[in-house]
Amino acid sequence: MSSAAGPDTATEPDRPAEQKTGTFSSLRIRNYRLFATGAVVSNTGTWMSRIAQDWLVLSITGSSFAVGITTALQFLPMLLFGLYGGVIADRYPKRRTLLCTQAALGVLGLALATLTLSGVVQVWHVYTIAFLLGMVTVIDNPTRQTFVMEMVGPAAVRNAVSLNSANFQAARLVGPAVAGVLITAVGSGWAFLINGLSFLAPLTGLLLMRTSELHKIERVPRGRGQLREGLRYVAGKPDLIWPIVLVGFIGTFGFNFPIWLSAFVNKVFHSGAGTYGLLNTLMAAGSLIGALLAARRSRTRLRMLVAAAAVFGLLEATAALAPAFWVFAALLVPIGIFGLTFNTTANASVQLATEPVMRGRVMSLYMMVFVGGTPIGGPVMGWVTDTYGARIGFLSGGLIAAAAAVAVGFALARAGGLRVRVNLRRGEDRPFIAFVPREESADGAGAGVEAGADESDTRLTAA
Repeated sequence: MSSAAGPDTATEPDRPAEQKTGTFSSLRIRNYRLFATGAVVSNTGTWMSRIAQDWLVLSITGSSFAVGITTALQFLPMLLFGLYGGVIADRYPKRRTLLCTQAALGVLGLALATLTLSGVVQVWHVYTIAFLLGMVTVIDNPTRQTFVMEMVGPAAVRNAVSLNSANFQAARLVGPAVAGVLITAVGSGWAFLINGLSFLAPLTGLLLMRTSELHKIERVPRGRGQLREGLRYVAGKPDLIWPIVLVGFIGTFGFNFPIWLSAFVNKVFHSGAGTYGLLNTLMAAGSLIGALLAARRSRTRLRMLVAAAAVFGLLEATAALAPAFWVFAALLVPIGIFGLTFNTTANASVQLATEPVMRGRVMSLYMMVFVGGTPIGGPVMGWVTDTYGARIGFLSGGLIAAAAAVAVGFALARAGGLRVRVNLRRGEDRPFIAFVPREESADGAGAGVEAGADESDTRLTAA
């Protein structure tokens, strides 16, 4: 991969610009098909377990704060140890590592099921298992993210990442609904049991894969200083560091929907749990649409990343000021679409701009910044929401996201040797605002980017 900085360096190699990607094209690859089938089963079980876990803690303690502690314990290991998970992902065979981590996740799910069904579960049991789940995820997450490249290769990774997101969002639509029925009918323990057993699906898929069809990726030998090496690598590449910075801001301040949606339901619209479920469903539906749309795109461009983040933030700010419930609810669908577009574009861009031997460490930093920001941003946005109201809380998150997108857009343009051009001539097939090469003449008559690059591939068009 080229290390040149610029807004569009992270594109799939050797793919003609005019070539179209089918929405489900990655599923033609047998190994990925096995992986995706197992993932949809385990993702559904995971969403069931999340709902059941929160309900169990609430029923034991009667405290929403205790529910927040459980969530924080599950994310804390990624914040503390996430970078070390990337070193492991780069060093050991990814398929074998996933066999171990997926088995461990299944065992922890069965342990919680046993404690709950036997009637001896206490809140510290849930805390402990939540923390252990987070520790396993430290290794599982970067390994699973980078294993996609081994299954499908660089030409199809954009589509595969999008389908992974669609898979996750589809499970998000089904899992909570099934969990609600199970909890009401027979209790939380059965949801935990189904979650533990659901990991048999990805384990079976991994075992059935044809290792001869995996794309060979060079592994990193054991050695000292590999963690520092990964950090220096990211710091030296603007097309990595700035997208990861943007992911950090969006993940920390822009994705606190449990706080904002529950506050709007309780304090603004004065409604109940059914309304909260409806709003989450609308968000999940938008995310699923966004993932399927992203799967059709044949290229990954950083201008799309910046534009999606900016629109996402502006939509949040607009929703915060919505005068009526149905206006607010309707805006959650496009918020879900652009939020998921940002997620998939960021993931694919970072993977494609990273050398194979560094990919595990880079993706662990990516996930640490994205997921690890939750224990920081959640309390901050919660305090703002409690102190100044739901609308100000949601508005502040959206404005921070939009401002971060603009700042990162200018940083990428500067790193790529671009400048802002405002086109005031009517009738020309050019955007009103665009980032163009600094070498281009002031009157806009330049031929494009030097060295024969196509201007349409390097211009960072404003959203």
